Amino acid sequence: MSTDTGPAVQELLPTQAWDLLEREPNAVLVDVRTKAEWSFVGKPDLSSLNRSVIMIEWSRYPDMSVNPRFVEEMNEALGDSKPSQVLFICRSGARSMSAALSFQASLAGEALGPDLFNVTEGFEGDLDPSKHRGGLNGWKAHGLPWRQS
Repeated sequence: MSTDTGPAVQELLPTQAWDLLEREPNAVLVDVRTKAEWSFVGKPDLSSLNRSVIMIEWSRYPDMSVNPRFVEEMNEALGDSKPSQVLFICRSGARSMSAALSFQASLAGEALGPDLFNVTEGFEGDLDPSKHRGGLNGWKAHGLPWRQS
């Protein structure tokens, strides 16, 4: 029985993710948060790299049920492009790991799939002592480019 589940999912801090995106023009960033989060919290901004973030919900608001079409939507978004690296980001790094593992499973058996990365800390990071996100760690707290709708 084969145990090949595709490329391993590696982890990067937000600053490491940004560095990789700057270095690798064929790398893509997939934001798996909800539409509500994109609208009200903001989104990573890759415009200085002449790229856009791929936006695909892993869980659907308000019941947070897993998007049954996630892998299909990923393949639609990537089209014929073959990214060298695919980075996944969510609020704090948990949903993005689940999404990355799901995509990894869909690549099982592919010899030359992309390198997969989960952005630890996510877009907003962990809760601080006051139970707020966005200031302790994460994409925003590291001062990486982002925008609000």
